[in-house]
Amino acid sequence: QVQLVESGGGLVQPGGSLRLSCAASGSTWRINVMGWYRQAPGQQRNLVASITTSGETDYADSVKGRLTISRDNAKNLAVLQMDSLKPEDTAVYYCYVDGQDGERLSPWGQGTQVTVSS
Repeated sequence: QVQLVESGGGLVQPGGSLRLSCAASGSTWRINVMGWYRQAPGQQRNLVASITTSGETDYADSVKGRLTISRDNAKNLAVLQMDSLKPEDTAVYYCYVDGQDGERLSPWGQGTQVTVSS
């Protein structure tokens, strides 16, 4: 199994920036995809961004051009740079990792709260 530690998040004004980090440990050799979901109050959890070991990225349409995911494979670290934040980005953000066959390698953690408000 893989263990994940999420960090970053907080309160920021609209138009501001935040940086989320996700550090993986354990059976990291199994990881193919690292990424982030988010869940706003009363809403379902939705995929925000993902990145493969080879660096291929995918983003939700609502965050394209504003959020950037990167990864350091040697450190088993994924970073979500969040710029031009909007109030609708307010949510709890959860890191995840998938294996080569798309299997989820870690249970959901506590997530990290991002609040965009003036």
